[in-house]
Amino acid sequence: MACGANCDYSGGPVPNWLQMCGPAVMTDHPIAPELLALQRLYHWERSTPERVAHTQPLGGGAVMDTTWREAMDQVRRMAAHLQAQGFEPGARIALLSKNTSHWLLSDFAIWMAGFVSVPLYPTLAAGTIAQILDHSGARLLFVGKLDAWDTMRRGIPDGLPCIAHPLAPDDARERYPRWDDIVARTPPIQGEPVRDGAELSTIMYTSGTTGMPKGVMHSFDNFAWAIHAGLERVPAIHADARMLSYLPLAHVAERTLVEHGQLASGMHVYFAESLDTFTADLQRARPTVFFSVPRLWVKFRQGVGAKMPPAKLDRLLRIPIVRGVVRKKILTALGLQDCEYAAGGAAPMPPDLLRWYAALGLDLAEVYGMTENCGVSHATLPGKPRPGTVGLPYDGVRSRIDDATGEIQVKAPCLMLGYYREPELTQQAFTADGWLRTGDKGALDAEGNLCITGRVKDLFKTSKGKYVAPAPIEDRLVTHAAVEACCVTGANLGQPLALLMLNAEAAKRASSTVGRAEIEASLAAHMMAINEALDPHEQLDCVVVVADAWTVDNDLVTPTFKVKRNRIEDLFGRHYEQWVTARKTVIWHA
Repeated sequence: MACGANCDYSGGPVPNWLQMCGPAVMTDHPIAPELLALQRLYHWERSTPERVAHTQPLGGGAVMDTTWREAMDQVRRMAAHLQAQGFEPGARIALLSKNTSHWLLSDFAIWMAGFVSVPLYPTLAAGTIAQILDHSGARLLFVGKLDAWDTMRRGIPDGLPCIAHPLAPDDARERYPRWDDIVARTPPIQGEPVRDGAELSTIMYTSGTTGMPKGVMHSFDNFAWAIHAGLERVPAIHADARMLSYLPLAHVAERTLVEHGQLASGMHVYFAESLDTFTADLQRARPTVFFSVPRLWVKFRQGVGAKMPPAKLDRLLRIPIVRGVVRKKILTALGLQDCEYAAGGAAPMPPDLLRWYAALGLDLAEVYGMTENCGVSHATLPGKPRPGTVGLPYDGVRSRIDDATGEIQVKAPCLMLGYYREPELTQQAFTADGWLRTGDKGALDAEGNLCITGRVKDLFKTSKGKYVAPAPIEDRLVTHAAVEACCVTGANLGQPLALLMLNAEAAKRASSTVGRAEIEASLAAHMMAINEALDPHEQLDCVVVVADAWTVDNDLVTPTFKVKRNRIEDLFGRHYEQWVTARKTVIWHA
């Protein structure tokens, strides 16, 4: 982390100058060494060597099981290879891959070798890949399973050493040394080398909606405390648990819940092969713990509704003698028949969605967190949903609402060390007394549950002088079956408007005259229903359906599919007045 002209943090114990660079909270909660990542690896290697740690799809229905003994043998050999490269202690080693067993093995090898991992989202544009590799000072890159390698490889600088995973694209496996070859010829590291808990373990670049992603620094202590606090809230994560890893491991939710959750508990982790095989992947894993974003929970419900009319399902679920059979049949079709703990995060869960799953016997918890606090902040209690809230803080987490701005601020032993090489941004991220500024607006209900009401900087003022929070409106808009993403805007307009991106199926239907008319009528009714629940100054003037998809490549969304509002404004802002004066409820923008 740069603290001056010649100052870089290389990843050892957190030095005094880093503490002085900004008010990042240094933990005063000692972490038991046996809870740290490498110590947990050695524990499972010693105690359950023949237990299956990972199940990896290989394509065509074939899978590969990897035991803890087999996993650690590969980790030790790859760690020895990394050490042999002569990199300085704390060197940054990058990971570019979809979720696979070798993603985790690479991370473990990086830590064992004494280095710092830098995960990259497997959907990044080449320019962003180049930015992160340069900013982090990455000395080597693991290349794994990727869908867009032909365009992504242009972001890898010439001369950067790379290692190809077994499931990497053929071209990458021809260009770079292969994992299997390196492991076969390299003797393993012996003993149990460990890292101090205060050492930097990873730099996680946020999928920011504005500007260059920021490198969030976390120590081994941070993750150890975070998963310890998480297990207190989610006892379903235990040695016999199963999870399906499919959300990007570069994201803090998957990193904490899956990677560190497995290290803490020894649970069995399955990996997804692709979107096309996702149902089969779920049914293979039969996860006992399942986390997803609200959009996928909505799609699950829509899929059930396509096979059984909602009114019929409601009737069947009210009949005691058949209720259990129907519930089991639906959950089994989803692969969730064994699920003990289910949760959603990253966006609010619509209350009716929570009620729908509760009727199926699956209580969804809502969780709240961010990269800067290891994803551990608030969550509703299992079996005690509080629709419209994200529940109470985890034990050891303190939260408050700023009186002046309404911003949610948190303090806990798992707060980031800071932003890599960005001392000014680090200082801005914390209050003078050491609380993390989340950037989210919130309020507390009578029981102390936290309600997220929007983003502090997303508020805009209409020409009538009224402020509008777009997030709650957007959360309602995306519940429509045809809507994949949306953005509510309207600064200096009389009323807000919404831009909508259709999902692939709806976009195909809209290519016909009849299909477009049906979608238009449905969207108009949806907008009217939403407006009825809004205050007059929040009501939408119109919804605009855009023709082109919003993608990472055209820089309209982040790798986690958050809409970049500034880019939307730049691209469509000149049309706003025209759309408003058109006096149409639904407008199609070519």
